[in-house]
Amino acid sequence: MRGANVIGFSFILLLFFVAKVFANSPKTYTEDEFNKAVEEKVRQKISKLTSTESVEFSKELLKKEKQLEIREIELKKREENINLVSKDFEQKIIDFNQKQDKILGCLTMQDKLKEDRTKHMVEVVSGMKPENAAQVLSVQDEGLAVEILGKLDATKVSKIFNVMEKEISARLQKMYMTMKK
Repeated sequence: MRGANVIGFSFILLLFFVAKVFANSPKTYTEDEFNKAVEEKVRQKISKLTSTESVEFSKELLKKEKQLEIREIELKKREENINLVSKDFEQKIIDFNQKQDKILGCLTMQDKLKEDRTKHMVEVVSGMKPENAAQVLSVQDEGLAVEILGKLDATKVSKIFNVMEKEISARLQKMYMTMKK
């Protein structure tokens, strides 16, 4: 079977060689003319081959076939390696997405808890007298104080601002006004 492959391969190489010769010629051939000319050139080349040349040619073909087999094995190994790396990479992407979802879930939960605490503070401050509310909001984080003020009734907010220290009141009013825009 290998001998048939060698002969078939040598015939293909010979056809390639003949086609290359005709490709360089300036004459334009029809398909039939080309096929006939190729067959004629192949016959001429085969008749010129001596037995030693055919043996050398066969050895060269076998050598090339072994090189191709080795190359094919190397390519298969590379393909397997690429598949392994690809699977590993896909698993890392899945793991990353799962971690990202957990983090986003935690952030969403933290936002919800913060919103609940703010809502509770709004309820507490809205039930206080303006003087007490002003004292509580004066010591709070400015961002939180403005957020609480933003959720209170406007008349309650104005009363709280009126009883606060002027410096704190001015700073919170400025932040409050930019928040309301």
